[in-house]
Amino acid sequence: MFKPLDPLLHSELRLAVMSLLISLKEAEFTYIKEKTGSTAGNLSVQLNKLCDAEYITIEKTFRDNYPVTTCRITKKGIKAFQEYVDSLKSYIK
Repeated sequence: MFKPLDPLLHSELRLAVMSLLISLKEAEFTYIKEKTGSTAGNLSVQLNKLCDAEYITIEKTFRDNYPVTTCRITKKGIKAFQEYVDSLKSYIK
């Protein structure tokens, strides 16, 4: 029997973000943007969706008068990602 896939993580960009954060625990917006090849606007929208679901936290600070946005994966996000991967494995077998 196939397990349901989390629709929030079934988006290519959101899954890519979570895949980065699962190993790094945190990353700056510019790093995520570079690694995913996303536009700033699209990435911002997708990060907010993950934040609203409490899968990540977003912290906005300043460094040398420049804004810095840091994203961190939450315990809920780690659990959701692990469940998504487990569910995906049921489709592969």
